[in-house]
Amino acid sequence: MLVVLVVIVAAAAGAGVHFLRPSAPVSPAASRAAVAHHTSHHARPASAAPYLGPDGVVSPAIVAENALAGTTAWKITSQPPSGYIQGWASTTYAAPGQQVGLYVTTTAPSFRVVAYRMGYYGGKGARKIWQSGVVAGQVQPACPVTPGINMVSCANWHRSLTVRITKAFVQGDYLFKLTASHGQQSYVLLTVWDPTSTAAYLVVARSLTEQGWNTYGGYSYYQGQGPCTLGQTSSYPPCNRARVVSFDRPYASGTGASDFLGDEYPLVRFMEEHGLDAAYVTDITLSQHPSIVLHHRVLLSLGHDETWTTAERNAAENGLAHGVNLAFMSAAPMVRHARLQPSSIGPDREEVDYRNAAEDPLNGTGHTATVTGNTFATPPTNAPPTLLVGGEYSGYLYTTAPPAPFVVYDASSWIFKGTGLQNGSAIPGVISSDIQHVNPTASPSNLQVLGHSPIPLTEAYSNQGAWTGNTYSDMTYYTDPQSHAGVFQSGTVSWISRLTVCAPPPGACPAHAVARITGNLLRLFGQGPAGLRQPAIGNTASVTPPGS
Repeated sequence: MLVVLVVIVAAAAGAGVHFLRPSAPVSPAASRAAVAHHTSHHARPASAAPYLGPDGVVSPAIVAENALAGTTAWKITSQPPSGYIQGWASTTYAAPGQQVGLYVTTTAPSFRVVAYRMGYYGGKGARKIWQSGVVAGQVQPACPVTPGINMVSCANWHRSLTVRITKAFVQGDYLFKLTASHGQQSYVLLTVWDPTSTAAYLVVARSLTEQGWNTYGGYSYYQGQGPCTLGQTSSYPPCNRARVVSFDRPYASGTGASDFLGDEYPLVRFMEEHGLDAAYVTDITLSQHPSIVLHHRVLLSLGHDETWTTAERNAAENGLAHGVNLAFMSAAPMVRHARLQPSSIGPDREEVDYRNAAEDPLNGTGHTATVTGNTFATPPTNAPPTLLVGGEYSGYLYTTAPPAPFVVYDASSWIFKGTGLQNGSAIPGVISSDIQHVNPTASPSNLQVLGHSPIPLTEAYSNQGAWTGNTYSDMTYYTDPQSHAGVFQSGTVSWISRLTVCAPPPGACPAHAVARITGNLLRLFGQGPAGLRQPAIGNTASVTPPGS
């Protein structure tokens, strides 16, 4: 049965935003089936206007895309006991019409590449878009380390093949699966974007953070080898760390996918499953084209999104001022401060973060906004993100600690609608890794604490505050008094990963509750400035213990 549609108008930053909404809630499955059926009969083509569904603004085009045949062949399930294949791409993102170079090293005589668009696709998770022919394999030369800054770059590799991004590459996040003739497999990440998109949601892949943690060749911002460099003798940050990291190298973790499958893909899959009106970019895209934020209603910062450039941060702040909602789906966003510079492969292929202003060649030159101290908050930048994000970094759970429960603080909030949760209700198994907490002396005046979850200090590290043996993970929300844009932050790095469907009881599975809360967030934020519908109700004065 066709859904009866009515037109509504959502105010947004000085301009009307029009989209279609079902007159009654429709299940995602019913919505997908309706669009697929009526698209085939030309009654409602994929180009039809987006409309409001139970989990956000739905794009008939994305619904139709995910109705296409999917495959599980994108998964890497086993590896031979010896040999390897690894690779990287000449860019983190591309648009149709562009060409992308792939640089591959392998012990096998040949290999193939298959490009998969990641999504839902009936639960299979991806759709095959393109496949290469057989490519001759080669063992590429060793990747040199630049002395002093300890940058590992494989820009000395030979290009293995070139991929033309055609119109068949629908915008989205892609895994290019490399399969060697001897059976070895690995991934290369690429985001395909549409520069003309005005989708409701702007999904930003966090390549800056991924590359900063990448240990390929032995060096990252958090790890190094050999003696101290640049005169540093203190132990933190590690004195032999990299000061510059290169995108011209494979990722050492995630079989080449870094942490995409844990900190990004579960949200991508959720949004594609529900047909949500999403556009896809990377943080490099945002750094190079900051004005694109204003073409969307929501900027989504994904899991473990700790490293930003000044240009990217300015883009988010400008978006907020113009009514664009910000959703920080992680703790510790915007902590590390980086800038970009070119490599021999292309522009913005090297990421600079000295983590010590005194070492940075730009220090003292007047470029205070781009000098890379340990964080945005440290001199000379002196720009803590707390007021923008709504909370501050509190610490992290030890890797040996079990995930902590998420504890509801304000069950009356719109974000818990339909969950059945009450104040004090706990969702088990939600919180791990980095956490964020409220600092009432440096927070927006109408900051609303949504979740307030105690983490025993026997299970976590924190030098940001301790209260009766605990630190806290706080989920928060506030609305800008001028633009009415909303700002959400989850309080934990692991929120997105908890969208992953897990085993049924008796094991603790937070996926259902986390999905309902996430759907409520995307539904409100996708309609335009959230404060016009749900202004934040400040409650930090009631949070106990104070300051947590």
